[in-house]
Amino acid sequence: MPDAAAIVTARNEADRLPATLAALRRALPGAPLLVADDGSSDATARVATEAGARVIATGEPIGKGGAATAAAETLLADVAGPEIVVLCDGDLGASAARLVALVDAVAAGGCDLAVAAFARRLGGGLGVALGFARWVVRKRAGLALRAPISGQRALRRQTLEATLPFAPGFGMEIAMTIDAARAGFRVAEVELDLEHRATGRTAAGFLHRAGQLRDFVRVYLSRGEGRRRQTGRAPA
Repeated sequence: MPDAAAIVTARNEADRLPATLAALRRALPGAPLLVADDGSSDATARVATEAGARVIATGEPIGKGGAATAAAETLLADVAGPEIVVLCDGDLGASAARLVALVDAVAAGGCDLAVAAFARRLGGGLGVALGFARWVVRKRAGLALRAPISGQRALRRQTLEATLPFAPGFGMEIAMTIDAARAGFRVAEVELDLEHRATGRTAAGFLHRAGQLRDFVRVYLSRGEGRRRQTGRAPA
């Protein structure tokens, strides 16, 4: 097993987070676990600490990208640092153990950023936000991905360094993908049987996807053809 660490993003995930952390602990024995707590108002920080994770708390909600950036910068401040970093959401539960396949994909040398594509569709809306995200990644990075907004990823330390700071809010994943590809890092998808708290066709679900779409538009505009971000080079 390569030297690895995991950053788990969470906001009010006290109910599912313990199972997620336990699964990661089994899959990545000895790996540091950091929880990026984005201003949770429930017991997220407490249950994470009880599970042996280090909590990087924002104090108030600042968005997924900002919270994950704070945790990643904290992790990278350790000069020794991990070789591979797993990024995932706090609601995966026991299925988080399957993320070891992403670590294996990167460690095998086939890619520098491995993205989990869910084997089964869970919830979701009309597909507008996802379809737009696919178009943005194809337009800005030349990649055709099934799951460009998947938060379940593994990447080399160099790739992580090159893609920080993450884009604000829900734009984090597609911006990371675009920035990594433009910097010469290799991106691959790995199909995994994962579970998470799905948003359905409810008022809350549509509001969530409207927020996603807003942040995707911001990424599209900020990564315009004439404003390619210089993020470094892929390892030789």
